[in-house]
Amino acid sequence: MFLPVTREEMNDRGWQQADFVLVTGDAYVDHHSFGTAIIARVLESRGYKVVILARPDYKSADDFKRFGRPRLGFLINSGVVDSMVNNYSVFKNKRKKDEYAPGGKAGGRPDRALTVYANRAREAYKGVPVIIGGIEASLRRLGHYDYWSDKIRRSVLLDSKADLLIYGMGERAVVEIADALDSGIDIKDITWIRGTCWKGRKAPSGDDWIILPEFAQINSDKRKYAESFRSQYENNDSVTAKGLAEKYSDTVWLMQNPPQPPLSQEELDDVYRLPFENEPHPSYMEAGGIPAFEEVKFSIVSSRGCFGGCSFCAITYHQGRQVRGRSKEAIVAEAEKLTKRKDFKGYIHDVGGPTANFRGPACAKQLKSGVCSHKDCLYPKVCSAIRPDHGEYFDILRSVRQLPGVKKVFIRSGIRYDYLLADEKCDQYIEELCKNHVSGTLKVAPEHISDAVLACMHKPSKDSFIRFVQKYKKANEKLGLKQYLIPYLISSHPGSRLEDGAELALFLKDYGFVPDQVQDFYPTPGTLATCMYYTGIDPLTMKKVYVARTMEEKKMQRALLHFHKRENRETVKKALEKIGRSDLFYLLTSQKHHKNKRM
Repeated sequence: MFLPVTREEMNDRGWQQADFVLVTGDAYVDHHSFGTAIIARVLESRGYKVVILARPDYKSADDFKRFGRPRLGFLINSGVVDSMVNNYSVFKNKRKKDEYAPGGKAGGRPDRALTVYANRAREAYKGVPVIIGGIEASLRRLGHYDYWSDKIRRSVLLDSKADLLIYGMGERAVVEIADALDSGIDIKDITWIRGTCWKGRKAPSGDDWIILPEFAQINSDKRKYAESFRSQYENNDSVTAKGLAEKYSDTVWLMQNPPQPPLSQEELDDVYRLPFENEPHPSYMEAGGIPAFEEVKFSIVSSRGCFGGCSFCAITYHQGRQVRGRSKEAIVAEAEKLTKRKDFKGYIHDVGGPTANFRGPACAKQLKSGVCSHKDCLYPKVCSAIRPDHGEYFDILRSVRQLPGVKKVFIRSGIRYDYLLADEKCDQYIEELCKNHVSGTLKVAPEHISDAVLACMHKPSKDSFIRFVQKYKKANEKLGLKQYLIPYLISSHPGSRLEDGAELALFLKDYGFVPDQVQDFYPTPGTLATCMYYTGIDPLTMKKVYVARTMEEKKMQRALLHFHKRENRETVKKALEKIGRSDLFYLLTSQKHHKNKRM
């Protein structure tokens, strides 16, 4: 049974009053890939009455009164994606589709949705606790650079006028908050819960807190902003982190408690076993369903967290660097349920997480001492403390693909090839990957090949990618298969000059790659790379970083990676002329591959 989305559905359950109204910018999909469904079902499992206010009419407070006054509070998220990222392209153009809306129709979600929804909830019922969470809250929890306004914005907790902010994965925190409210504790006194931010009136005392640069300082001094971000970056682990305090005025302080520990395997299994309908709410059928659901309908989440450390990705800031995997039994059981669906055609699209081949903590030390605050797990190379072992992951894949009715199991979430290569049995696993989990093409994410850019990205070296390409080719030849690699690439990333774009273009030509997966760097909140973009400084080293800022240069860098397209030829020519390498134009634009082609 779906959770109520209307007053009528609430009444049908015999509820006179809901405990929580959960507000979201997405359509209501009762599936564990959607945070709204998880939080709602977790609270339901603890006996709380939760109703869903999905994609509300935000132009007034009327829709926020749909269910009447909630007993304990409003829980608000903007959706699976930050609302500004959801609404605008990297070139700040309005998107024409919203994958999380009925029929994919854009336009029903406000800009800065979290702030808009929270203010409407406050307007609807004075004195009702307002708690914000989800990705938009998590990544904007402290003073942050906002790409769309090109300025430093305050914590979203202050702009939204909410009472409390949950950051990271919120299952444990939201239950603790609910229990505290249910016991009669005032929301303003709930200041001890890990994984939350709250408003203080004075500076904290004691060694358990770090005082960040004041908001006025980070707003006027880019170096101070970089220093503040470094402190945030280094205090994002549940074992080692201290509380962070950011001053806005003499009587307004943003207080961030240390993160919640990641859920254990048993806790993860329990969450994913909750009674999800695994469908969008039926009310969306007439509009054409929810496109985003189609992408995950036959996919299985096997893990959370990522120790990859890519600087352009916010996953570590939101989910943390300590990886936790679900049990084999739970994953196989979910796969078996998928095979019973009437519309199942034999294909499981993914068994993975942020990175598919991460199953648990990078090393034993992390469980006791936490992640290293001044050292990456995989950059500049795989840490010597890591003992890569893909045995469990491939054992799970074997068990899933042996289920009756399963024809193929794909890995859409991607693999870290440097971590795979570090496994002494990598040849065996690459061959098994090619034989059973690839259908014509495998998507991998080198992102770039220039040493300068890779250093800013915290990605493995070009040599690592070449080694994987060679092993992938060898495995397919052994199996008698003709399969290809499609590289994911990022143009105009901090550190990337036109010269680096040209170097990457020559590499692609040399290896016969035709890239169709090129993303212009998007400065989203909460990432190391966004800090570099805004400040021109690497916050971890405080050294200067080159940043492509003009639209002209960004278009040039992108065109260099799409050198094979006729419509880009003039831009490619212009870019090469600018760096004094006009001699490369014919080589890149000719129909023949480079004589040293290896793929």
